[in-house]
Order: sequence, then structure tokens, then C-alpha cells
Amino acid sequence: MQKIEAIIRPFKLEDVKVALVEAGIIGMTVTEVRGFGRQKGQVERYRGSEFTVEFLQKLKIEVVVEESLVEAVVTAIGDAARTGEIGDGKIFISPVQSVVRIRTGERDASAL
Repeated sequence: MQKIEAIIRPFKLEDVKVALVEAGIIGMTVTEVRGFGRQKGQVERYRGSEFTVEFLQKLKIEVVVEESLVEAVVTAIGDAARTGEIGDGKIFISPVQSVVRIRTGERDASAL
């Protein structure tokens, strides 16, 4: 099993959700996060004054899938979240040792 974490632009959430559902993913966790990468923040104007927003709003989507679905999920997220501009986000893939469904006690693949 693998955990896929994607940091995306907030307005791309619906596109990514639809793409994941079409790829057969039935569950995900979404968290509001703030950060910066190559964008290094952005300059905004408010009442004639400029100020720098150092941490930009992003969303983090987390899904855990079986190994066979990893490439399909990464492709679905990448295609749905891409605008072609700096700040589109990142996808991280890491191994998951075990999963337990709290309600039933099921483990690993049957818990997904």
C-alpha cells in the first residue's frame, strides 16, 4: 500500500475529486494548508498598499491505495490539478505499513 499526498491549488479540488472518483478511489482526506515553494509568496495590494503574502493557501489531499493503483492516481491528480503555472503543487508517495479500520478491526487491503 502507498500513501499519496498532493498539495494543490484550492480551486482545483473539485476537478481532482472527480478525477479520483473516475479512477476508482472512494475515499480521501482534504486539509487546508499554507506554504510556499518556488513562488516564494506573492505580492498583493490592499487599499493602495503592497504587502507580501509569504504562505499561500493550498489544499492537501491524502489517499491510501494498493500498489497497483498508484500510477493511475498520480496521473489523475496531476492531470486534474495542472494549470501550467508555478504553484500547481506537488505529489508525494510514501509506503504505508498497515491500515486498520476502527469500526470492524479489518486490516490492510480489506480496510481500504
